[in-house]
Order: sequence, then structure tokens, then C-alpha cells
Amino acid sequence: MFRGLSAFPLTPITASGFDEEGFCRILRRIAVAEADSIGVLGSTGSYAYLTREQRKQVATLAVEHANNIPVMVCVGAMATEQVLHLIDDAQTAGASALLLPAISYQRLREEEVFALFETVTRHTDLPVCVYDNPGTTHFTFSDALYARIAELTGVGSIKIPGLPEEPESAAARIAQVRERLPAKVTLGISGDAFAGIGLNAGCEAWYSVCGGLFPRVAKEITEASARGDRQEVTQLTERLDPLWQLFRKHGGSIRVIAAAAGVLGLTSGDCLPRPLLPLDAEATAEVAAVITALGLE
Repeated sequence: MFRGLSAFPLTPITASGFDEEGFCRILRRIAVAEADSIGVLGSTGSYAYLTREQRKQVATLAVEHANNIPVMVCVGAMATEQVLHLIDDAQTAGASALLLPAISYQRLREEEVFALFETVTRHTDLPVCVYDNPGTTHFTFSDALYARIAELTGVGSIKIPGLPEEPESAAARIAQVRERLPAKVTLGISGDAFAGIGLNAGCEAWYSVCGGLFPRVAKEITEASARGDRQEVTQLTERLDPLWQLFRKHGGSIRVIAAAAGVLGLTSGDCLPRPLLPLDAEATAEVAAVITALGLE
């Protein structure tokens, strides 16, 4: 469940609501590419902006159209009670795993985050991936908290943020984290620009925004990693640098991926939940040019 390519698709939202047809088109691309898992309702999946009903609908459709690929469902919410309801919905939908961030209006303490994960792992038998994304949640996990949570029954992976760009420093960082974790827990890199660095440093999984829309090229990267071909991993990820540059330029991946989905004809050009706004025409043209130049159609 927590190895290889985990593709994180966009959840397209239009003025009429959840775009089921567009979402299913995106899922079909992932299924054809044979991603190792699908992670729905992550940050690019806009979980924080959707109602419980919409999230249940997304999870159900994902399982139905995954072509037997395991589906991991994000169950992040402000209140623990909400999280538990979302877990029940994900289980009913047929999810294979859960993705859990630590989000809250009030700044969370480590003990509160540990209590959240403890409550969740007691509530469900589904395996849980720890979602460490300080850029969106504004909570940073310490290594000590990683270690405490990883000892809980049911915790199977930690989705870590970016790493040092220097390969030796990245490998040292992964080794530092791993030495505090039980063998049952994998490490997965996120932040697509760090994919090559993380996989070459020893991460077993890539939790990938790129894989959610361009799964074929992302799968090539994780397959090269599985073969131990570090040079190919580096070459393939560095080739995608124009895409990573767009992510940086536009304050993250979600607006770029939404524009790309529109360029590819998978969704409307305006498919983000408000208050998020689509890229303007000039920026969208730049996204289209990068897609063409990299052959990402």
C-alpha cells in the first residue's frame, strides 16, 4: 500500500459543484498507467474546501474507477469528531488506507496531535499514513513525534515534506528519521520537486501531485527507483524541472495542475473551489507550453 507511486489527483470543482466526469477522466489516466495507489482528497484534492457529502462522493467514485488500485482517502478535518465521521465514510466507500494531516484553527501541541492519531487508530482497522505538510497545516512534526505515532498499531507510512537538495544531506536526513521508526513504517516523499532526491535517498514511496495528472512519467520514475537506477531517477526528475518551476512561481502545485487539467481537456479551465482562482490566460498559456515541451499529453 505505501510503496511506489501514489498518485494524488485533482478534485475538479466548478460553479455547478463536483465535476464527476472530469474526475473520472483523471482517474482513468491513473488506472491506465497502473499507479501503485491513488491518494484522493489530499491538498491538491481540495479536501479542506469540500463538504462531507462531496468528500464521500469523491471517495466512492475513486474506489469504483480505480481498476483495483488501492485508494487512500484523506480524512483531515478541524475537529476529531469530524475526522471520525470521515473515516466511517471512507470505510463505507471501500478505501484501502487513510491519509491524516494535523489541522486546526488553534495552534496544535504535540500531545494533541498524538492524541488525534491515537484516537484514529483505535477507531479504524484501516492503515494510516501520517500527512506532514507544514505549508498547508502550519504544524511541523518533530522526529520524536514521528517516532511516537509510528509505534501506534495501524500507522504504516509517513508522508514527509521536502529534503535538502544535496544528495548526501538528504540521505543523512532520511537515515536520521528512519532510525527512530519501526520497520513496518515506510517513508514517502512529497513536494514533487524533491521526488528524485527523496527516492534516491531511500524513500519507498512518492506521494505525487504530478502522478495525479501525469501518471505515466511519474510511474517511470518510481520504477527506475525500484530498480535501483539512481542516475535515471535523477535524469527523469530533472527533466521535469520546468513543471517544478511553475509550481514555485504560482505558490504551489494546485493552480498549475488545475490549469493543466483544463489544457488537456479533462476538466473546465476553471475547476478550483472558491476562494481559489484559476491562473490567468497568460499563465495558462505558459502551462500549456510546458506540457507540450515535455510531451506530457
